[in-house]
Amino acid sequence: MAGAGGGGCPAGNDFQWCFSQVKGAVDEDVAEADIISTVEFNYSGDLLATGDKGGRVVIFQREQENKIRPHSRGEYNVYSTFQSHEPEFDYLKSLEIEEKINKIRWLPQQNAAHFLLSTNDDLRINLWHLEITDRSFNIVDIKPANMEELTEVITAAEFHPHQCNVFVYSSSKGTIRLCDMRSSALCDRHSKFFEEPEDPSSRSFFSEIISSISDVKFSHSGRYMMTRDYLSVKVWDLNMESRPVETHQVHEYLRSKLCSLYENDCIFDKFECCWNGSDSAVMTGSYNNFFRMFDRSTRRDVTLEASRESSKPRASLKPRKVCAGGKRKKDEISVDSLDFNKKILHTAWHPVDNIIAVAATNNLYIFQDKAN
Repeated sequence: MAGAGGGGCPAGNDFQWCFSQVKGAVDEDVAEADIISTVEFNYSGDLLATGDKGGRVVIFQREQENKIRPHSRGEYNVYSTFQSHEPEFDYLKSLEIEEKINKIRWLPQQNAAHFLLSTNDDLRINLWHLEITDRSFNIVDIKPANMEELTEVITAAEFHPHQCNVFVYSSSKGTIRLCDMRSSALCDRHSKFFEEPEDPSSRSFFSEIISSISDVKFSHSGRYMMTRDYLSVKVWDLNMESRPVETHQVHEYLRSKLCSLYENDCIFDKFECCWNGSDSAVMTGSYNNFFRMFDRSTRRDVTLEASRESSKPRASLKPRKVCAGGKRKKDEISVDSLDFNKKILHTAWHPVDNIIAVAATNNLYIFQDKAN
């Protein structure tokens, strides 16, 4: 595992994190438009972008380190805010298009200017040329001629970090397709198809819903990809399509609660996931403002909480544990006490340093490893 400064877990693999900053209002009644819907660091980590359900993008810039305290980390402060998307109505298809920002991607920096892409689509994947602004190139289209025949939607897409002709996209059926744009302009045929066989003994009414993939991310090395479904994070080797090489359970204690989660629509929540800079650890969110970290080499994991109660400068984050049943220990929280209205759907890990950003409704929390 890489130590501090290498984008790995903190020194000693102890997952020791402390509070750094929180951005956002303290109001209990949060407007729907103010809920953060995506978080993304740029390639250097000096800029951090958030998008919200109101179509706004906020850019935070990391301040220079304090000369008086040379070992202190620079804070992130608001650099720019703009309206990226407005609500629209497609009169041809009689379809409302909401302004929510689903995804932000920074472009590699070529000069002093910074560029990012933001999107709000789910049946097609379009490729844009930055110098051709009036049209895009459709590379994947799964929309059937008759919408009544629609059985799946695209849930996430990602380009390979080193091979510009290769990309993957995931679906609501729990499958991942890897495509090579060199084979054809319209990638209606995949090069590789990743799917884990279902265990017939665990089949239930909810199986298809919880197998839907909500996020897919290539590792920085390009050797692996990570997917997130409702209950777990899986790591796949691109050379092995039949099954993942790692499966990390995020909140398996919720399996017995799927019926109530279906009734309150939480089962349809879309959790994202992210790699640290050295690909040695992964992070994703859960409920009760909990988020989870997994060390890939030691197989250790930890549950942490984004909370204003522990938002004092340099305050250490205490690991949290959930009691699924039986006698509850002193420091554990009962699964029946979890607040499903508080959820961490979006997280980001700094590409170099041990700094993470966690979005909790309309608040953006920033944490750093305790070692620094």
